Amino acid sequence: MTKGNGCGQCRSGEPLPFTFTMAFHPIVDLEGGGVWGYEALVRGTEGQGAGYILGQVDDDNRYRFDQACRTKAIELAGGLFPAGDVRLSINFLPNAVYEPAACIRATLEAARRIGFAHRRIMFEFTENERMTDVVHVQRIITDYRQRGFLTALDDFGAGYAGLGLLARFQPDLIKLDMELIRGIADSPARRAIVSGVIGIARALGVAVIAEGIETPEELAALREAGITLFQGYLFARPMVAALPELSLPGMRQAA
Repeated sequence: MTKGNGCGQCRSGEPLPFTFTMAFHPIVDLEGGGVWGYEALVRGTEGQGAGYILGQVDDDNRYRFDQACRTKAIELAGGLFPAGDVRLSINFLPNAVYEPAACIRATLEAARRIGFAHRRIMFEFTENERMTDVVHVQRIITDYRQRGFLTALDDFGAGYAGLGLLARFQPDLIKLDMELIRGIADSPARRAIVSGVIGIARALGVAVIAEGIETPEELAALREAGITLFQGYLFARPMVAALPELSLPGMRQAA
């Protein structure tokens, strides 16, 4: 897509042909004993899942949708999040960012309007998405980090490109894919792989989040491996336009 088409989508002010909202899913810090942040997950306004909304995203509205998701997440977080350092994690589409400096303007304006500090915002990109221009993605991440945003590589281990992307980008965090997590308590192979990834991340100064945690056994195995940041149904399920209560005994809601 050309620059004119991409930038023109955002400047036109034309509304999206569908409506959506955001659900929030906590990322917990077991070392700190509270909520580290919340990931914003797109949902339909009538309870539809992410797939229903994403299925309506195409080349004609991709740029507008990416911008609208960021703004909606920040606006909701501004009214819901407690004061302090609780982070907001936003998924972004690298292929929907034409020029980093131009495409971040709406995000910056929304953050200023709401009074939400840049350092509390994390952008996640996934190795599952087909990246048409890896150098371009590197430019985006470099630009975002220079502006004070956190960056994270999501679904790490789900595809073949994870280590290569980590070597190129070195984001602030990586999120281990649930495929590596599921059954880890009974799998020496998964434990060895996760241990190796943790070692690489530490050497690069990259923090690790384990996502998709569903059982106490998975949690225990990952804590033994040295991970302290977690996300999954064991703690809470996403809640639309609200912050869910944590269910793990001994944990507290960040205040």
